[in-house]
Amino acid sequence: MKIRRDIIDRLRQWKNSENRKPILLKGARQTGKTWIMQEFGKECFEYVAEFNFDKVEELASVFEKTKDVSRILKELTLYTEAPIEPGKTLLIFDEIQMCEGALNSLKYFCEDAPQYHIIAAGSLLGVAIRQKKMAVPVGKVQILRMFPITFKEFLGASDERLCQYIDGLDSLEALPEIILSRLELEYKRYLICGGMPEAVTALLSNKGMQAVEDTLQNILDLYTLDFSKYASPIDIPRINSLWSSLPSQLAKENRKFLYRIVRTGARAREYEDALLWLEEAGLIYRVFNVAKPGLPLSAYQELSVFKAYACDCGLLRRLAKLSPEVILSGNSGYTEFKGALTENAILQSLVPQSDVMPYYWSSENRAEVDFILQFPTYVVPVEVKSDTRISGKSLSVYANKFAPPCRIRFSMNNLKENDGLLSCPVPLADWIYKIVGLMKLGK
Repeated sequence: MKIRRDIIDRLRQWKNSENRKPILLKGARQTGKTWIMQEFGKECFEYVAEFNFDKVEELASVFEKTKDVSRILKELTLYTEAPIEPGKTLLIFDEIQMCEGALNSLKYFCEDAPQYHIIAAGSLLGVAIRQKKMAVPVGKVQILRMFPITFKEFLGASDERLCQYIDGLDSLEALPEIILSRLELEYKRYLICGGMPEAVTALLSNKGMQAVEDTLQNILDLYTLDFSKYASPIDIPRINSLWSSLPSQLAKENRKFLYRIVRTGARAREYEDALLWLEEAGLIYRVFNVAKPGLPLSAYQELSVFKAYACDCGLLRRLAKLSPEVILSGNSGYTEFKGALTENAILQSLVPQSDVMPYYWSSENRAEVDFILQFPTYVVPVEVKSDTRISGKSLSVYANKFAPPCRIRFSMNNLKENDGLLSCPVPLADWIYKIVGLMKLGK
């Protein structure tokens, strides 16, 4: 089954840009980087010349001998049957972390041969660059992040007409109950499989829940092998412990990351490198606390106070060994972790929509706002509720203290705006920047 990815549109814009630079595609393992490069090549170019530095080790010698782009291109023709023609051929450098010379060559392609279209990607690229002390040609590449399939993309494949209906929203009127009900069902299915392409395909192809479970477990097992293969020996057990602790960290009422949950007596300095490894691998997001919701938010972040989330809600669910049946049935014993899983899924929706990572705010154990979003000229507090119950005072405490221009509460209640408070159904998180735009325009 083919799932339309929004990143294709960004790649199309890049293809037609006059000031184009080679792309360095980053993202967690199994998010579909190789597939998207190949699919983009098939859709938008006459030819695709793919070079995999892991499969063909002798490719590295091409880049060791010279930095001259014309000579590199001549030698690359020996490794592909596709003609390499400017404007007609997409050059794919896959597993580029295996060849530092190829990574450095992107600078010379940018300077001396901008007429060629090049996309490079690699497994654990951020980890490899730091560990091998590889130099990224700053200013000579465009870094593009690849995320798991979003709920919007999932919905487009699962129920295209419903997705088109949501895309067409142009006011803040309540959704028809049938629409809200269908959205809730599709969102539950998304919480089960998450956004890893193979798991999504298994679910939408009706292969059965066991196929989804097996796929997600295989990905988790692959990540565990990555820890052993690519991390330093001292960090391997720490990375494993951090990763395994995510469900426990998020199931707490206060989701602030606590090292003692990882291991009794654990200290921050012992685990900082392990946390950084997981971040660079794209497996976790760290959401930092801000002492004050001022612009820019980064100026007020507290580096020692943060929450850690998984890159994908499906992987988090499987990591927690939560069965799909619990999500579909709404089991009463699922209350605490339901909030954690929903909050993780909301963050997963927010991150691709802005180049500013969300933060969160807390006040002397009296109140905590789940996320703080930075818009160009203002910041917006966000509260997340996993069902229709919306009790809690944190958003009111924040509003009384800082008087934000608007507030957002995600829940399973219908779409509504009242005196600056936007009630938004959880499944619409992927459209929240558009919806806030409608709110600001007074529509």
